[in-house]
Amino acid sequence: MSDRGADLIRMREVTKVYKSGAIELAALRSIDLEIRSGEMVAVIGPSGSGKSTLMNLMGCLDTPSSGAYDFDGRDVSALSATDLADLRNRSIGFVFQSFHLLPYATASENVEMPLLFAGMAARARRARALEMLERVGLGERAHHLPTQLSGGEMQRVAIARALANEPRVILADEPTGNLDSRTGKGILDLFSEIWRAGGTIVLITHDMRLARLCSRILKIEDGRIVHDDAVLPAGEEEGFAPLEAGGHLS
Repeated sequence: MSDRGADLIRMREVTKVYKSGAIELAALRSIDLEIRSGEMVAVIGPSGSGKSTLMNLMGCLDTPSSGAYDFDGRDVSALSATDLADLRNRSIGFVFQSFHLLPYATASENVEMPLLFAGMAARARRARALEMLERVGLGERAHHLPTQLSGGEMQRVAIARALANEPRVILADEPTGNLDSRTGKGILDLFSEIWRAGGTIVLITHDMRLARLCSRILKIEDGRIVHDDAVLPAGEEEGFAPLEAGGHLS
């Protein structure tokens, strides 16, 4: 989480086209984007606008049809499949709306998974997993299965797992989407804490509480970035979740 302010994600004229027979669908069109280390960026927009496609490209889960993508100064297109897998494991932490926890593994074992793929020794893995669970307030739930956890607790396990390898960036897809407002507030506060500690976070969200917490808001429509600023213009928040009474997150 060092080098605050340096370019971490850099896209130039990035386009993503999906083909089905003779039909072509442009999910992203000529995206120019820079995200610096230490930023917390919200990505908003209507369904089908290209948000998830952008997240998949940022996370090296997919590749552009054209254009250039550099991650931490490396040309992603020049990396082999093995190098891409290593980059995802060591440099990118993923938090999914549906959690994606292994159902028959404990919270601690779920957090250990990226450490196992990174080749960390068993004792060090266990210690690191417990440390991350303590950080998200779940130290006492380390040996519980996902079925024994609430939705908010499962999301905290997913965040602990994303933090385990000390990634350069956390990518989160609707991290409060399946949570009640009280539990979602706790997740917002946790992301805020990670950001204040120097983390870089990119979030897809429909929750304006979360978007307003960020240092930048990107709005995507029809595969293009139509807004990039710290705040949305008046009238642009229609259709998003309202901020709770009081208006501020601790």
